[in-house]
Amino acid sequence: MTAATNPADALASELIRRILDESPLKAASFIVTIYGDVVEPRGGIAWIGNLIETCADVGISETLVRTAVSRLVAAGQLTGEREGRRSYYRLSRSAGSEFAAAARVLFSAPEDSGWQFVHVTGPAVEDAMQALKRAGHARLNDRLAVGPARAVTATVPALVFRAEPPQDPKALQEFTSEYWDLTVHAEAYAVFLAQFGALLSPAASVSFSPSMALTIRLLLVHRFRAVHLHDPRLPSGALPDDWPGKAARQLFARAYRQLSPAADAHVARTFVTASGPLPASTAATDLRLEMLAGEAF
Repeated sequence: MTAATNPADALASELIRRILDESPLKAASFIVTIYGDVVEPRGGIAWIGNLIETCADVGISETLVRTAVSRLVAAGQLTGEREGRRSYYRLSRSAGSEFAAAARVLFSAPEDSGWQFVHVTGPAVEDAMQALKRAGHARLNDRLAVGPARAVTATVPALVFRAEPPQDPKALQEFTSEYWDLTVHAEAYAVFLAQFGALLSPAASVSFSPSMALTIRLLLVHRFRAVHLHDPRLPSGALPDDWPGKAARQLFARAYRQLSPAADAHVARTFVTASGPLPASTAATDLRLEMLAGEAF
């Protein structure tokens, strides 16, 4: 069914239009989402025609897709291959590692890690501090940062001191509010909940066509990735009692699992490589669904 004849698709199309009006897509970023959600767990290579068709469903033109793919190749994220008259693009080794790391954050259950102080010892102080910031740390002075205990410090030359948080939750929340501005992240989660809560209400999402299910799932991943990967993802005890990140993650998990049977069937029917169609599922896609199962409530 098309959106014109499928009432669920028609409603979704209108809600998607509103979402895109509020937060316009960039072609390169959306193509990264397609690779992360569809292509990477199925081998990392896809026909450019599939990228063009999938992006058209969210209003991104063929010209913008081809330009964005060229830029991703120039940036070392994709490599091109030709088979006859068709062009295929594969994730580079470094991009594959980055995608796998991002997938672990998106699909794994949140880890309530401890705390650490990190004193940078190497000469590239600013590069190290930026890496720590991306891992959720707050800068205290030129070389010292504090944040959740994460493996990023393995790649940063530093002295690491484990810290015991105070037993008083209020004191920990006050400490957090002094060094992290969580307002912007809370607002981003609230927007995500408002947009996708309406799009994926039980009444609206019972009969999406397979192509619409994939479009919605890609937008879901795209928006949640943008919000969640920028969140410092602090331990739960440091967060406000009404923190919207928990509800957003539950919505993401529930919606992703709900949309996946139809979306994956559409992938298997339409996405191809030079050696044949992409599979509907793989061990990697099954693992993602399993990891989300405990949060989809």
